[in-house]
Amino acid sequence: MSSQVGTLLSGRYRLDAQIGAGGMSTVYRAFDTVLERQVAIKLMHRDIAADEDQLERFRREARAVAQLNHPHVVGVIDAGEATPEEGPGFGEPVGMPYIVFEYVEGETLKDRLRRQRRLPVSEAVAYAIEIARALQAAHDRRIVHRDVKPQNVLIDEEGRAKVTDFGIARSLTEEGLTADGRVLGTTDYVSPEQALGQAVGPQSDLYSLGIVLYEMLTGDVPFHGENQVTVAMKHVREELPDVQLRRPEVSSALAAVVDRATAKDLDRRYQTDAELIQDLEDVLGIETARSGQATGEATAVLRTLPPGARRRLPWRVLHPARIVAVLALIGAAAAVAAVLMATKERTERGTGTRNVKPPPGLRSVSLGQSRAKDFDPFGGDGEHATEAKAVVDQDVKSTWSTERYDGGTLNNKPGVGIFVDAKPSVAARAMDVISPTRQWRGEIYAAPNGPTPQKLDDFRRLARISQSRTRTRVRLATNGRRYRYYLVWITKLPPEKSAVEIAEVRLFRLTSS
Repeated sequence: MSSQVGTLLSGRYRLDAQIGAGGMSTVYRAFDTVLERQVAIKLMHRDIAADEDQLERFRREARAVAQLNHPHVVGVIDAGEATPEEGPGFGEPVGMPYIVFEYVEGETLKDRLRRQRRLPVSEAVAYAIEIARALQAAHDRRIVHRDVKPQNVLIDEEGRAKVTDFGIARSLTEEGLTADGRVLGTTDYVSPEQALGQAVGPQSDLYSLGIVLYEMLTGDVPFHGENQVTVAMKHVREELPDVQLRRPEVSSALAAVVDRATAKDLDRRYQTDAELIQDLEDVLGIETARSGQATGEATAVLRTLPPGARRRLPWRVLHPARIVAVLALIGAAAAVAAVLMATKERTERGTGTRNVKPPPGLRSVSLGQSRAKDFDPFGGDGEHATEAKAVVDQDVKSTWSTERYDGGTLNNKPGVGIFVDAKPSVAARAMDVISPTRQWRGEIYAAPNGPTPQKLDDFRRLARISQSRTRTRVRLATNGRRYRYYLVWITKLPPEKSAVEIAEVRLFRLTSS
């Protein structure tokens, strides 16, 4: 297979290094010479490509994952077929199909478990939440992964989990491609019904995720045997060893989630992804409250929790910076006050995030609490909706953030954004966008009074942001027309950044209006 390194597929993708191999395909790190970026390419073995059933499974993987656009799913970029004329190793008459994926720099969850043996409890729960959210995106499109295991979860450089290898995924509407009685998947994580060759649905993926969570918590899979069949039958017949006996610090609430996720009886097992996710989110709040701190990926996932789960968190976890300030005030109130004043002055001079005077002849537009909404018309999964009010709370320390995107792109979206509601309407002449993220590009749009906008076409473009600063002031070409909704539309991420944060959006109008 090493002879294929250096091959140029479809005149575009150069195979640079082999990074993985399986019975069906080989995975390469490759370079997209058109868009000048690294990608991952899964190239089907020539002898497998000659088998129509296997070929259809491979094509099905491309179709399945191409439907998914989710931050915790490794996305498909392209697909094609290498012809015999394309280079070394392709001299046989049978071409080899390939799938192009986003390239994730990092390691697999299995690699991390081999290094650390087991994860901190809150971090294990956080990864389970991210994996469950990825599976929910697949299940919502009636796609079952069928091989959920740590080897198929990538941990990127930022610590985020991304599910990959839908190689045996199958739409619930497809028939005949996996015969009854044939077990597909890794038996260390296989569900009882899958081990018995019975019908497999989303609950089977949830069982496998429960086993992955068990391994993250204990450092080992629950069952061992002399062969794969023995292990599979243990999943059918034996109860899991008690997770609390193997890891006493696991709470009863978390143990109950593991037990329900891995119940052999489908009526007792979680019925939906949403149920499992809700319980995991509650448990993350509980575990963080118990420990009083959060580490690793748990810190990022805590930001995405719904209000009910966040209410469990101790104040010092929600506001770590404020804890430092309070302790300092107790120790030396007068000295700290002086330091804070000096720091504030430096911040106002150096970053431009203070409440500066409006432009000459203009005054601020009052934007009430909660008058902001995330805007993701081309993705549909939202952009941290619960954080949207941060851009109108007059606090530059609180921020709204886009989802995280790999490789400095928006996953083929033309943009994402956030808009403020200047109800009932106003002819704004200028806008300040305060953002700790610099050098992103975007546009400002507006929409008149009426139903909440759902499409970008509902807005009219007023201005461009060619390169943002910490405080970007934009003149708005409203020409006296009144608009209710003002949209900050982000079209390009900064170099080497995966997200954009916005602290405040402020509008200004004529003093006389």
